[in-house]
Amino acid sequence: MLKGLGGLGDMAKMMAKAQEFQEKMQAAQAEVEAMEVEGAAGAGMVKAWVTGKGELKRLDVDPSIFKPDDKEVVEDLIVAAIKDAQSRAAEAAQAEMAKVTEGLPLPPGMKLPF
Repeated sequence: MLKGLGGLGDMAKMMAKAQEFQEKMQAAQAEVEAMEVEGAAGAGMVKAWVTGKGELKRLDVDPSIFKPDDKEVVEDLIVAAIKDAQSRAAEAAQAEMAKVTEGLPLPPGMKLPF
């Protein structure tokens, strides 16, 4: 008599899994936002720290590189350190998201969150 309703149990399971996935994704995103990643340039003379989302948080410049003739070099090192930190943060964020999506049938190269 209720033969056509047999799929409701499967739908409920699917909805529960979707809710579980959403909670895991939110936790992973919070983890990414909280992480701080260091990047460096000029053999560590310039260091930058960014969040998992790439927002610059701190910068440390060794005072020995402050010479008027080297202004452009210092500026380039600062930019390089920030880019290094942002690149490392992106890799760390991707690794964190990969933990959540492990085992899901997602197409190769698909990046989350969408």
